[in-house]
Amino acid sequence: MTNDKPFRILGLQQVAIGGPSKKRLRALWVDIFGLSITTTFASERENVDEDVCALGRGPHAVEVDLMQPLDPEKKPAVHATPLNHVGLWVDDLPQAVAWMAAHGVRFAPGGIRKGATGHDICFIHPKGNEEFPLGGEGVLIELVQAPPEVIAALS
Repeated sequence: MTNDKPFRILGLQQVAIGGPSKKRLRALWVDIFGLSITTTFASERENVDEDVCALGRGPHAVEVDLMQPLDPEKKPAVHATPLNHVGLWVDDLPQAVAWMAAHGVRFAPGGIRKGATGHDICFIHPKGNEEFPLGGEGVLIELVQAPPEVIAALS
């Protein structure tokens, strides 16, 4: 691998998440995580009804698109490939986990533990259940404790 590329990947710009219902996606991403919807987009050609949300501000903002199909029987099926997992920096992981669980978010087994890069992590389960109805709507979500320098840069 060389550094001769005429470009650099600078950071995460967008995560697009599809599901059968934007309402269920918004329950987690907007109501629990606190993202704001900046605009909406609909396209019959792309078979999508989409809420475009903002995570962060300024040059560090990441776009999170919450997508549902206009017609679930047509292609492209934006809801059929939700995503594998998304990692999110968190400034106080224990507080976040406690608050989210109290608000109906289901976590995957394992609790808070060290991740592959040494940061504390835990996962929100891809599916809610009767006891904890809010999950990732098919997407596994990793919460990652941000180190002080990331907190400073992204605050």
